[in-house]
Amino acid sequence: MPQQIDHNRRRLLGTAFAAMTAFELGTGKPALAGSAVNNPGKNLVTKAAQMSFGSLKQIDAGLLSIGYTETGPAAGPAVVLLHGWPYDIHTYADAAPLLASKGYRVIVPYLRGYGTTRFLSDETMRNGQQSAVAVDVIALMDALRIERATIAGCDWGARTANIVAALWPERCNAMVSVSGYLIGNQQAGRQPLPPSAELQWWYQYYFATDRGRAGYEKYTRDFAKLIWRLASPRWNFDDASFERSAAAFDNSDHVAIVIHNYRWRLGLAEGEPHYEDLEKRLAQSPVIAVPTITLEGDANGAPHLEASVYAKMFSGRYSHRLITGGIGHNLPQEAPQAFADAVIEVGAAT
Repeated sequence: MPQQIDHNRRRLLGTAFAAMTAFELGTGKPALAGSAVNNPGKNLVTKAAQMSFGSLKQIDAGLLSIGYTETGPAAGPAVVLLHGWPYDIHTYADAAPLLASKGYRVIVPYLRGYGTTRFLSDETMRNGQQSAVAVDVIALMDALRIERATIAGCDWGARTANIVAALWPERCNAMVSVSGYLIGNQQAGRQPLPPSAELQWWYQYYFATDRGRAGYEKYTRDFAKLIWRLASPRWNFDDASFERSAAAFDNSDHVAIVIHNYRWRLGLAEGEPHYEDLEKRLAQSPVIAVPTITLEGDANGAPHLEASVYAKMFSGRYSHRLITGGIGHNLPQEAPQAFADAVIEVGAAT
């Protein structure tokens, strides 16, 4: 690919990396995915979390009852770790204990549509747009009476950490973001990319169709396992590790949230009006001023930018780490020590 085209591709990829709407394609109606409380996979999710973290807690926060784990001393400096798609809290099954052993209070929540996190009302729009997920994190911190925390994440979790750091810097001591600056907007999501770049986003277009929604609902685990393999081609995860996380996809809202997220990114449907002001601010690509470390695996098979493209988006103390050894997209689970070291280092800078 010519150099200029490649630069355009990277710039557009960065801003197109957003979230999608809760309107069913072609219906104009909110996507309400089943009951807000009943979930046949809840026991499996709870068991999987207890096997790894020892306990699973639940707290009402904003629109949700959020399932989360907490490790480390209650009086320690807070760290909030955010997972992505199609992953879950077990992205941090090894990193969280490493941080707890250093005296951190480590909070790892299930995002909306995952695990035991539930909407408190059946009437709430099953909205996966980027600002809504970030508001959930602020609500969780409020509910747990955490004034400030180091926020860290990958995939959807990294984007959410970016948004918290950009819009609520007073709540964010520092940030670790896998794959860098991921804040996007719908306008950029409408812009075409070169064919080789579009190919990497094949699942966005699949999810934009009724067939794609039905396919993801029918083959959720198969789809997730395929993404794991494509995004981390050198990660030799076993079936037990996958199934431990896959239990989180049994959430009754999971399909609606995922489909909404990716449709919203392409501008195929509207978000909720009360997030509009936040999205306008995010569409300006706000610079992040809190101390930040960005991480990238040397074998990341998911669409991502070179660090040099997004380095200018961080105005505070900033550094980037390339983690070698065949590390893919789910970096905190594939290289937990390197991830934990980054959280400790960036926290020490505050």
